[in-house]
Amino acid sequence: MTAEVAQRVRTLVHAMAPDPQAQTGDTQRLIEDLGFDSLRLMELTVVLERSFGLPRYQPEQLVGVRRVGEVITLVATTLAAEGQS
Repeated sequence: MTAEVAQRVRTLVHAMAPDPQAQTGDTQRLIEDLGFDSLRLMELTVVLERSFGLPRYQPEQLVGVRRVGEVITLVATTLAAEGQS
């Protein structure tokens, strides 16, 4: 995982967070700490897919992704699997 990918993910999460004052550290929870709801989470998923040129995520791939760091890991893992890392 490159630091550039991690920073891009953090920037996108922060830009889309309902609470613009919230910190977007890797341990922050998307729903409880940053104020995401289900619709905003779906929008974040689409933005990440488009920004990184990722294939569409299936719902089962997103189960358990609750923190910013887990989003970073998901994107980095997908990029590596796609040979884009």
